[in-house]
Amino acid sequence: MKKIFYLFAALVLLVSCVSKKNQVIQQNILTLKDSYCKAPFKYNYANKLPSYNSDSVLAANKELRGMFSDQSILILNALENLDEVHKIIDLKKDSSLASQVKVLQLKSVINSKITISLTELDAVAAEFDCEGERVAQIGNYVDNLNSSRNNKLILYSIAAGAMASIAGGIVSDNAWSNAIDISGGVLGAGLGLATLNPKGKKVEFIHQRNLLRDIWREKLESPNFPPFIWYMYTEKKFSNKENHSIIQSMKERWLHYQFDDNQVKANQSVIFSDGGYYRADDLHNRAAMLNQMQSATRTINQNINYLLLDLDKLIL
Repeated sequence: MKKIFYLFAALVLLVSCVSKKNQVIQQNILTLKDSYCKAPFKYNYANKLPSYNSDSVLAANKELRGMFSDQSILILNALENLDEVHKIIDLKKDSSLASQVKVLQLKSVINSKITISLTELDAVAAEFDCEGERVAQIGNYVDNLNSSRNNKLILYSIAAGAMASIAGGIVSDNAWSNAIDISGGVLGAGLGLATLNPKGKKVEFIHQRNLLRDIWREKLESPNFPPFIWYMYTEKKFSNKENHSIIQSMKERWLHYQFDDNQVKANQSVIFSDGGYYRADDLHNRAAMLNQMQSATRTINQNINYLLLDLDKLIL
């Protein structure tokens, strides 16, 4: 009987520790239902997107193609700085001090626009990063729920087997002893099988401002992104092969790796909604997608870096 008492005491202690841990997590989870990643106010960007007729833009500025890459010309067009560049080229023909001063003034105007674009990139990348961390916290919470549940079931299974073994040793009647052993084995097996729940627990997770939804739907414009950033996402000339835009390539990878090439499943996913009940796999997928968009956003800095190098060559 002492063995049974000690077994129950250990079981109660372990379950109590797990319950206390979950209570702490449950209190913290309330702070994660409302996003702390969005900006404190909504900036009203001018609803003006650059021209997507890139071939026409490049043809109209063919004299720049010897000094700038096609992508640099398109960025200058998106920033509305092509006029300044043409003026600099004309002023460079005059070596007077007044012309040199004017060139520096025009370069300052261009640099100001580029600085704003860089801060927009940083802001968008920071929100993706913050949202990714927020989702990771929720994902860890659900993982802990699943782990705690499985630990409890394993403990119950061990306890059931141990009690059946002890009780079988105490009972002298063979029939009753066999019945206890069989019942204990069935109960232990049932508890063990219960741990094999592939879906696991779920938790409510709200995100009315859903950047991934804008990416997935790929509308002509998005109010949640600065027009310049959205243009860089959606213009094919800024992708590696120029066959698909950054967003289109990203969506193809999501469809294949996150949704097993199931378009209907992807369109109905909670990931692209205002939020709802998430399981651990959905949370981990959302975190991965946010991190991928953060990386894609930061790669746009490379295009702007090339533009700055081209501008320096022009001024020298």
